[in-house]
Amino acid sequence: MGAFTEYGKYDALGLAELVKKRKVSALELCEEAISRIERLNPALNAVIRAMYEQARKAARGPLPKGPFAGVPFLLKDALQAIAGEPLTNGCRAWKNYTPEHDSEYVKRIKNAGLIILGKTNVPEFSLLGYTEPDLFGPARNPWNTERTTGGSSGGSAAAVAARMVPMAGANDGGGSIRIPSGYCGLFGLKPTRGRNPLGPYFGEGWQGAVVEHALTLSVRDSAAFLDATCGADAGAPYIIPPPAAPYSQEIKKAPGKLRVAFSTRSIIDSAVHPECVRAVEETVKLLENLGHRVVNAEPEIDGRAVAISYLMMYFGEVAADIEMTKALTGKRARRSGFEPTTWTLGLLGRTFSAGDFVREKRVWNDVSRSFGRFFQNYDLYLTPTTAFPAHKIGELQPKPAEKVLMKMVNALGLGRLLKASGMVEQIAMDSLSQVPFTQLANFSGLPAMTVPLYWTHEGLPCGSHFMARFGDEATLFRLAAQLEKARPWFNRVPGVVG
Repeated sequence: MGAFTEYGKYDALGLAELVKKRKVSALELCEEAISRIERLNPALNAVIRAMYEQARKAARGPLPKGPFAGVPFLLKDALQAIAGEPLTNGCRAWKNYTPEHDSEYVKRIKNAGLIILGKTNVPEFSLLGYTEPDLFGPARNPWNTERTTGGSSGGSAAAVAARMVPMAGANDGGGSIRIPSGYCGLFGLKPTRGRNPLGPYFGEGWQGAVVEHALTLSVRDSAAFLDATCGADAGAPYIIPPPAAPYSQEIKKAPGKLRVAFSTRSIIDSAVHPECVRAVEETVKLLENLGHRVVNAEPEIDGRAVAISYLMMYFGEVAADIEMTKALTGKRARRSGFEPTTWTLGLLGRTFSAGDFVREKRVWNDVSRSFGRFFQNYDLYLTPTTAFPAHKIGELQPKPAEKVLMKMVNALGLGRLLKASGMVEQIAMDSLSQVPFTQLANFSGLPAMTVPLYWTHEGLPCGSHFMARFGDEATLFRLAAQLEKARPWFNRVPGVVG
């Protein structure tokens, strides 16, 4: 039937409307999504675990009366626990870990009527801005399969961009929603800290940096999804005011004349690709044409301090995750169960002191306070989403000499030597140089979004990144809806889809 064969021409709410009007069944949508995954996934490696029979059973009904009843969906294989299904975090040592209960996030998306078809590819422990885990291999960008999808929600980004599903699960601790959205031409919103639940397995992720949400093709899907999932769960460490109105209503309102500050400078003064600069310049022109006041300004941020503080958080969190392996899997953590980079980070986490960790965590307050002052004068802050368009697969992996050094350090437990060498600061700066814009929202807990308004001459998407005041997703959604109308992106489809 027509609606069935035109699956890729609808966003999630559009498909849900077809199901509601009985123009297509949930099972037909499910079968079409499965067919697309089977056809496209060999080239993209976006989906690493299929759950087709469970999906077919759910699609046969009865369906919940949620906004997305009958719509196919994929979970990210990190944090998003579903009872009886492995949750690997992209890690060999965790490949047999199976949660006994659904996470609250998963409960809420099931209640919204979404049909879960499987799980998507992630880098080990969601640590990297590219998705190339040793366990599953690299996820590939539908716009150019030689390019990265970004990370850590890279598998989800590839699946949505390729129209396997209209949206997919994602979470963001340093840009993991926005980086892959920027690389893959999607709309990606990072909600405010505390907006979506992380329980019951986590109180907070990465010291409060991590939030749950989804990658979407349309702004309205992102808004409706957040309406369906937002609100604290039992025992949540952050209880924030609820939205003044449903986000699905906010996108129907004009944003008004906004005061937008913009910058294309990396906070560590590292290189920013001309195409990423041009993406912001084009966005500035569009904003001005829409009546917004745009000025070149940026908050006072110590980029070096941010880089080191962020990496210190990695050290501690990875060390704790490695130590947690036995409790989750019943087997002691061994070096062979983890990628060399991960083991090195964990080794450093056991080398630095609790005092080191707390000292660096205090930098987060400096970032939050700086943005608090900044947003007294501006409504939004605009930057590139990433410093470069999507890199080639393997280009961001450690160089051969670095791999040899890490293996030696790991084998001999030379964390203190690595600390004393001064290499940690260089690692921090190198890591942030590729993505120097997104982490600021995680430090400060602020909502942020990337909007796909620009494609390079090579046909690669470059996102435009906006941050807003704490709790003000509404302004982001209103502006996003205006930008989507002014410069539509939905019908730009990668050639791999066919």
